[in-house]
Amino acid sequence: MKKSDLFPGLADINFAVKDPDTITRQIINAYENASGRTLSQSDPVRLFLDSIILIIIQQRNIIDLAAKNNLIAYAEGEYLDHIGALFGVTRRGAGHATVTAIFFIDEPLTGADIIIPKGTRITSDGKITFSTVIDTVIPDGNITAVTELICDTAGAIGNGFVPGQLNKLVDVFPFSLTVESLHESYGGYDAESDEAFRERIHIAPEHYSTAGPVKAYEYYAKSADNDIIDVRVSVPPETSPGHVDIYPLMSGGNLPSDDVIAKVRDTVSADDIRPDTDYVSVKKPEVVLYRVDVDYWIDDAHSAMSESIQSSVNSAVNDFVMWQRSKLGRDINPSELTRRIINAGAKRCVINSPVFTALKGYELAVLEGDAGISFGGVEES
Repeated sequence: MKKSDLFPGLADINFAVKDPDTITRQIINAYENASGRTLSQSDPVRLFLDSIILIIIQQRNIIDLAAKNNLIAYAEGEYLDHIGALFGVTRRGAGHATVTAIFFIDEPLTGADIIIPKGTRITSDGKITFSTVIDTVIPDGNITAVTELICDTAGAIGNGFVPGQLNKLVDVFPFSLTVESLHESYGGYDAESDEAFRERIHIAPEHYSTAGPVKAYEYYAKSADNDIIDVRVSVPPETSPGHVDIYPLMSGGNLPSDDVIAKVRDTVSADDIRPDTDYVSVKKPEVVLYRVDVDYWIDDAHSAMSESIQSSVNSAVNDFVMWQRSKLGRDINPSELTRRIINAGAKRCVINSPVFTALKGYELAVLEGDAGISFGGVEES
């Protein structure tokens, strides 16, 4: 089980010896010393001991796994949930995406309203469905009605359906009824990941105080919205004492919406959280634009894998771009880009842009335009 990167200075720990060769050697040596005889590989006793050794190896792994799941640095899933419960912290669940759609009939009917019942489902591919949240009425003499729908599957999987993409009815009606989504679906988010939850548990003791300490403000800000992945709290030196600026960052390196800004502000400004002497401002991170312009070459010994390496280099650059914007205050670091390109299989590379740029804690590095990636060809070793 891997230790979380949240605790880089904490030594790895093992609660049981799990190496199969070591366990086998210990068991066989113990028997041979006790019995006074040497066991060959085909000895029936050796075969019996081998079957016992397999069980012991499995048990050692279970013991180590169970013990580590009691430690915040290693715990996963439900085990981490129980550690959170000790601090009064619960994992944030997934949220459902929403969309607005228009239902319409071919021609108006007279004499009665048309009722589209709550729970009517629409889809684009038959896999992800959205359901109406209320009974929707096409009034007598009209042909359309607009209503809100919610994704039946929680999580970010419901986001990103473009206008018009949700256009198939799942349920059958005794009259001609069609539907079309009016805007891109949004608002869905996945359940809080182990790493994000682990970090909130780690700083949870700070919330026993009011939100005066920096970590306490971070805790409450991260608790305000499931999609927040990073928060920076700063006290501007040019302002009077008591001024606090909070900068949230959303998953995918996106800037927070006005709704999220308001949600964080309401959370940290509650009377039982914010000290009376603090004046809190919640702001969007300041974007620092940079460009990517790289040239790279492949060793001729790897020319047969040229196409695969080029694809890997492109992915490495894209991963670098996302890495840069996945944390506030992360310096624009061309050395990291070089490392990723070399690890992807390039022989060498030249980083024309970006240059190293130190960022302030409330700044976010964002790529300007498209990344420029030039393959220089194959070189001799």
